[in-house]
Amino acid sequence: ELDGGTITEAEEYEADVEKLDSPQYVKDKLKREIKRLKSLAGNNAEANVERTYIETCLELPWNVSTEDNKDIDNAAKVLDSDHYGMKDIKERILESLAVRNITGSGKAPVICLAGPPGVGKTSIAKSVARSLGRHFVRISLGGVRDEAEIRGHRRTYIGAIPGRIINAMKEAKSKNPVILLDEIDKMASDFKGDPTSAMLEVLDPEQNKYFVDHYLELPFDLSKVLFITTANDLRNIPRPLYDRMEVIDIEGYLEEEKLEIVKNFVLKKQLKENGLSKDFIKMDDEVIKYVINRYTREAGVRQLERTIGKLCRKVVKEMVENPKLKPVTMTKELVVKYLGKEKYRQEPLDMNPQVGLVNGLAWTAVGGVTLEIEVSVLPGKGQIVLTGMMGDVMKESARTGISYIRSIADKLDIEPEFYKNKDIHIHIPEGATPKDGPSAGITMTLATISALTNRPVPGNIAMTGEITLRGRVLAVGGVREKVLAAYRMGIRKIILPKECEADIEKIPETVRNDIEFVLVDKMEEVLEVALLERM
Repeated sequence: ELDGGTITEAEEYEADVEKLDSPQYVKDKLKREIKRLKSLAGNNAEANVERTYIETCLELPWNVSTEDNKDIDNAAKVLDSDHYGMKDIKERILESLAVRNITGSGKAPVICLAGPPGVGKTSIAKSVARSLGRHFVRISLGGVRDEAEIRGHRRTYIGAIPGRIINAMKEAKSKNPVILLDEIDKMASDFKGDPTSAMLEVLDPEQNKYFVDHYLELPFDLSKVLFITTANDLRNIPRPLYDRMEVIDIEGYLEEEKLEIVKNFVLKKQLKENGLSKDFIKMDDEVIKYVINRYTREAGVRQLERTIGKLCRKVVKEMVENPKLKPVTMTKELVVKYLGKEKYRQEPLDMNPQVGLVNGLAWTAVGGVTLEIEVSVLPGKGQIVLTGMMGDVMKESARTGISYIRSIADKLDIEPEFYKNKDIHIHIPEGATPKDGPSAGITMTLATISALTNRPVPGNIAMTGEITLRGRVLAVGGVREKVLAAYRMGIRKIILPKECEADIEKIPETVRNDIEFVLVDKMEEVLEVALLERM
């Protein structure tokens, strides 16, 4: 016999289904489920599963969407008030807004913001939602390794729940939110399936119109969602997934940009967070630059923000001890007093020509750095010794360079048997830092030739490029960061592969006009520019 409770509950659900703004197939399915619920006894476990399912379906925004804010000027203002720089991404968002305004629809693109930590990837996604007037939901994907977390569990399992995507839709209460998939490069796969493959369906504008969650067993339309993903390292994203996203690289900031960020955003925010009135601490440009260069070394501004926060806290502590404290004007001496001695000293490079020592350029997760590459040639049995924590790619570049030298030994007056009776030791200082990648090919080759011929290389030149067995110079990445690193170290002449010519335009004008670029196609050209006569 049925107790009264279940019937009225089922009737309530029936009334809700009538009111639900959804496609017809959803209503039909729900009516069947309610019918099933009526035939079950009230406190039966099965009835609970049924109830949860019906409630989940009723809560989803099947046809509910928010009105987009179509004002492009407003969007531009919002993006600028939250972030300094980042032209590419702001432009991309304003373009898609403009397209929407004309067509009234348009598949939402999937944007992937890729860049080093601390450059503002997550926060720009929030600003995008704010500028469009949409709901914002963040899903963190770090460490997700179960496919069911994306696609949901089938209802035959105990404790089945819908996947994170459907959950986010429930949270957003509209079918066109901005969903941020944070750290998509940190997803892992294990024996429970591969969540990256489940993401393929979510992020493909052709497929996600009918996204079927295992729990719902009903297709849900995700095509109006603006997905924004973030990643630190694109190499960890499987090709098919990478292919479905439009990648926007957010590079690190330059010193000038960091200066503006501190003046316009960070200092105000930290003063407010630490309970100080808005002009209590004054810092002039020189002092801010001192903090940027001597206390932080990173592409983003996270460490910088902490450092400024630390200065504010030290002042607050003094204020508590001495309530009459007047507003503080920061000087370098005060910074040293509060933060301790400098963490990063900038030693200028030795600009004199030297044998077997060449300035290379490297790109790391925290921006560009200059590397000195040393080579010494010793009498021995023809061994090649490579030290300084080099990765495999780099070791291969070194060997390629040596084979190239053997092929042109006679032109350079190197004894042709050098590879049998000399040991060549190539070393990159800072042995604890792992270094890998193809970009030091020409640098190592030049240093080796310099050591073998006893001809010096000028200290005021830096270079980057990969070498082939025939001595061609191939393109490398990260040119903007590398050039800026060299510029900071006082180098004003840089050798780059010809194929990297387009990258020079990305370098800020002030730096670009101050540097002499030498574009090379072949290793011979590098030797002409950078190998001096015997001393």
